Amino acid sequence: MRRLHGAVVFAAAALGLAVFTPAADAQVGTGPWTADSPGYSEQQRGCGKISGLTFQLTCSTGSGDQRAERRYTTYTGGTHQFEGSFKITSMSGSRISLKQTFRDGSNAGPYFLLAVEKGGRLYAVHGGETIATGATVGTSVRVNTINQVGSTHKVYINGSQKDSVSSPGGSYYDKFGSYRTASGAGPITVQWSGIKFWHK
Repeated sequence: MRRLHGAVVFAAAALGLAVFTPAADAQVGTGPWTADSPGYSEQQRGCGKISGLTFQLTCSTGSGDQRAERRYTTYTGGTHQFEGSFKITSMSGSRISLKQTFRDGSNAGPYFLLAVEKGGRLYAVHGGETIATGATVGTSVRVNTINQVGSTHKVYINGSQKDSVSSPGGSYYDKFGSYRTASGAGPITVQWSGIKFWHK
C-alpha cells in the first residue's frame, strides 16, 4: 500500500509540475508561439573576435569591415521572434551595431540595425531615431524583435515595444554580436545570453 501511495504522490507531483511550469517565458507579442532552433554561422572580420557568446572589436579602426557576429538561418514568410540579452562589459568606441535583421535573396541587404552609442543610447542605424537609453557598461538589456513578414517589424527593449516599421515580403535572417557601423569604431566587448527564437 505504501509503495502505491508513493507512486501516486510522485505521479501527482509530476502532473503538477507539468501543469504549472510556464511555457517558453519572457517572449513578447501575442502567441501562441512555437520554439525554433535555427542554425548559425560565425563571422569574424578585421579586429572582430568571438569566444562563445562574447563578441569583441579590439581596435579603434574607423574604416574597413570590423565585425564579430552570429548569422542565423534565412526564413521566408510567417512571423518570427528573436530574443536575447546583452551586457556591454567595456566600450571606449561608439556607434556599434548589436542586433540586425537582414533581408536575403534578391533584395539582400541591411533592413533593421540596432546600434549603441557611447553613453548608452540605442538607435536605429537607418533613420537615426532613438530606440531606448540606458545601455551603459555593465547593464543587462533584453532585446526582442518580431518580424511579421509582409506586415510589420517590431522592436522591444526589456519587454516594452519601442519601434515598429513596415516589413516587406521576402526572406530575412537575424544577426547579433558587434559590428562597426559606417560612422562607428571600437573597441567594445559585448556578452550576449538567453538567445531564443520562436515562430508562428
